[in-house]
Amino acid sequence: MEKDGSRPNWDNPKQFIFACISYAVGLGNVWRFPYLCQMHGGGGFLIPYLIMLVLEGVPLFYMELAIGQKMRLGSIGAWTAISPYLGGVGLASVVTSLYLCLYYNVINAWSFWYLFNSFQPVLPWAHCPLNSNETGPLEECEHATPTQFFFYRQTLNISSSIDETGGIHTGQILCLLLAWILVYLFIIRGLKSTGKVVYFTATFPYVVLIIYLIRGVTLPGAFNGIIYMFTPKMDQLANPTTWINAATQIFLSLGLGFGSLIAFASYNQYNNNFEQQAIVVSAINSGTSIFASIVTFAIYGFKATFNYESCLERTRILLLNTFDLAEDTINVTNVHSWIEKLNETHPEQFADLADSLKPCNLEAELDTAAEGTGLAFIVYSEAIRNMPLSQLWSVLYFAMLLLLGMGSMVGNITAIITPLRDFRVLSQNLSNETFNGLVCLLCLLLGLVFTTRSGNYWFTIFNDYAASFSLLFIVLIEVITVSYIYGIKRFEKDIEDMLGHKPNWYWKSMWIAVSPLILIALFLFYIVSYIQGGTPTYRAWDKDLGKSVETEYPVYAQACIGLLLVSPVSCVPLTALYIYYKNYKKRGQASGRPAHSVSTVSS
Repeated sequence: MEKDGSRPNWDNPKQFIFACISYAVGLGNVWRFPYLCQMHGGGGFLIPYLIMLVLEGVPLFYMELAIGQKMRLGSIGAWTAISPYLGGVGLASVVTSLYLCLYYNVINAWSFWYLFNSFQPVLPWAHCPLNSNETGPLEECEHATPTQFFFYRQTLNISSSIDETGGIHTGQILCLLLAWILVYLFIIRGLKSTGKVVYFTATFPYVVLIIYLIRGVTLPGAFNGIIYMFTPKMDQLANPTTWINAATQIFLSLGLGFGSLIAFASYNQYNNNFEQQAIVVSAINSGTSIFASIVTFAIYGFKATFNYESCLERTRILLLNTFDLAEDTINVTNVHSWIEKLNETHPEQFADLADSLKPCNLEAELDTAAEGTGLAFIVYSEAIRNMPLSQLWSVLYFAMLLLLGMGSMVGNITAIITPLRDFRVLSQNLSNETFNGLVCLLCLLLGLVFTTRSGNYWFTIFNDYAASFSLLFIVLIEVITVSYIYGIKRFEKDIEDMLGHKPNWYWKSMWIAVSPLILIALFLFYIVSYIQGGTPTYRAWDKDLGKSVETEYPVYAQACIGLLLVSPVSCVPLTALYIYYKNYKKRGQASGRPAHSVSTVSS
């Protein structure tokens, strides 16, 4: 480990705050939070979300910053310093962060792909390509939509199942390589380069969000989306899943358990006021989620209104042609009344339109939820293609998405590099530049599986199973360790030594009782849901239907899921057993020596 005084520090507290904001404010703020708002009753979701922020998010964020600043070590070293038997907690964080890095940077590769494709006279997802005979649009694209077709078939070149590996997408490999080169440049000199980069990665996305907000609210139908967001469905408060998702969103959004916060805080001055910083960063993170949701729902309202009015226009033309009416007889404002009227006056002729006449409903358009990559790369793209100067808005949006992802990647990769360098693991004689480059290269090589035609299915496995379960376990062990193994009194004294005052009753009550109980409930809920869920399934792309269909994972994919769930968690007991064995062996070797020569292990 590093000698006292040799550890680098942030240039100033502001730089540390920007690093935390850049890490915590990420892609989940732009796509997962708006999706959860939509799914759980709009403004009604904000109530459990803010309650969980106070009961779970801020106290655990504070705790991880305090541990990192006190121990001045990465996750492995920090927990080993508390007890050698707990080094596996830090190791579990490193493994989880490695899994996250492998697939998270693939999203940045997609952002690069869309960004490059935005510099075209016509956005490639604005229309369907021609079929092989060039006699009309490709049938598969017509069954889907141009935006879905571009994402699944041109961006991913997706296969029909996870069993069909197919070839490697050259464009995606190049974009992934570019994404990892950019990450490497951001961390090439350790804290010296990271500290400069975070100013840009933390602020530029806000500039784009503000521009998008101004543009969004001027779009027709934008306020339909914003009103939809803030119209609470209070019955959702009685739904346990709403509270579970609110707690999980807080947990994942702040980046708890990965070791990134401990690593960042380990570079602070010993007397840095992390208490104030924990509150500020948590508030900014949650405020950004709400702000980004307003922008998202403004765009979403425009898309829904555009689709609704397009549906009305198609219906208007169909009625005019079928019933031989004058052009100005029907318009988009009176279509519904004409449908009722014609159904009464011409029931037989109207019945013949049953298959062609699709219902048009604005509420149904707004209710259509899209999660994750679907919201980021399909829904937004569909809205952007219908905007004036669509190329400009596309460039701005995907540049913002890229920087949000890169800011989080800096924290994710730091969570791996810092603890490994603390213990000189594989880095004894390597410079920062070389060691950091080797870590990035390893991640790039392992991440190549996501650039195959079946890569998106493996991406989904990692996205669904690589982090949530292990993070719940890691943070539960962390808070139990601090409160009941290390001891809350001792932790109080450490904080007083750093800040000049002890934590108040709020912080202590959260660490001792409230936060552990919430984590235990989440942990049990996850296990029960996984068991009751039966065989895991995924959405496989059907070329004939032009959409995804529910399909069961094969046995080997289920085995991979099990490995992702168990491998980080198993680090904790396996490390404890290893340390116990080492100590037992030492005691056995020393059993014949004088008592004063027997070495003791601090716990």
